[in-house]
Amino acid sequence: MVYTLLALPGLIIWSLVLCLPWRPWSTRESLDASTNEIHNLNLSQITVLIPARNEAEAITETLTSLKSQNELLKIILINDQSSDETSNIAHRSGLKNLDIIKGKPLPDGWSGKLWALEQGRKKVETEYILLLDADISLAPGTLASLLQKLKTERLDLVSLMAFLRMSSFWEILLMPAFIYFFKLLYPFHLSNASSNKIFSKYVAAAAGGCILIRGNALEQIDGFNSLKGNLIDDCSLARKIKANGGQIWIGLTHSAVSHRRYESLRTIWNMVARTAYTQLHYSPLLLVACTLMMIVVFVLPVICIFLPGLTVKVIALLTLLIMVVTYLPTLKFYGRHPAWSFALPFIGIIYLLMTWTSAIRHIFGSGSSWKQRQYSQGTPIDSG
Repeated sequence: MVYTLLALPGLIIWSLVLCLPWRPWSTRESLDASTNEIHNLNLSQITVLIPARNEAEAITETLTSLKSQNELLKIILINDQSSDETSNIAHRSGLKNLDIIKGKPLPDGWSGKLWALEQGRKKVETEYILLLDADISLAPGTLASLLQKLKTERLDLVSLMAFLRMSSFWEILLMPAFIYFFKLLYPFHLSNASSNKIFSKYVAAAAGGCILIRGNALEQIDGFNSLKGNLIDDCSLARKIKANGGQIWIGLTHSAVSHRRYESLRTIWNMVARTAYTQLHYSPLLLVACTLMMIVVFVLPVICIFLPGLTVKVIALLTLLIMVVTYLPTLKFYGRHPAWSFALPFIGIIYLLMTWTSAIRHIFGSGSSWKQRQYSQGTPIDSG
């Protein structure tokens, strides 16, 4: 009886995840490039803002992909105090409408990316703005598809969760799960629903690597100044737009591809640990709650398989089966073998340890770092 009580919470939670009407595990919210729309839309209405800090290895591929979108596209690259050849390489790209801004020193209270974007925003004269990370390439027709969706559905913000690089063992193991967990935290269906519907007003998500937004919607929330200290700037932006009465949409894609490498466990670990504790609002209570939840849903079902009693074993196996079933759509979307789904309990524990790393770094004052900048509870310190 005691063992059965240990096994039941996991089964209840995974059954709820599977049966929730908004289907957080689903990949139905997606958008890919349509070359049929390339010549039908005026992309001169769009300015692309690219914040770039030490992106010499990535920037050529990103700019080349923009050249394939439309020659009329306006592009502003904000060189955010780079110490490498980012600016020179961008100059050699041959893009006609490329404006490279030398970023000013980081003011107190701003995160580096948002400060770069705010400097670029002040130069924008078009109706729409594409926020694009320096390591993301767009397939031909992607921007036209984004604009078509935004106009047709009268949206204020459209965001694509970039297709992350999945080449090394650790990337294949952990990157699909990164997106799967993000969708569980921020169900896309709820995020995309209007704020006057039940539950949806509490959920707003965006993926910062690729966001198309109406310039007036950004202006109405005082630009990036209203977000300046946020490390999780994409979801904060979506929340601001939605709270201001705007309509937002986020989806998966194969057409916006990140070419940033995360070949080792250490690089992925640091990427997740940079903001994991921020997701929990730096709350020890939420950290404990998160830990207990992860143990219940990932650890106990595995342990219960080896406990005595047929009932507890059946419950544990059924729990693991439902868990695997919810992960399969994500694996299929990214072309991964279904067998990777059986690693999900192990993956869950890795992500829990990453979260604890994030919390420990914050508690002991080291915070998180990105591009030679140190961040402590949202306050950046420029170190070079």
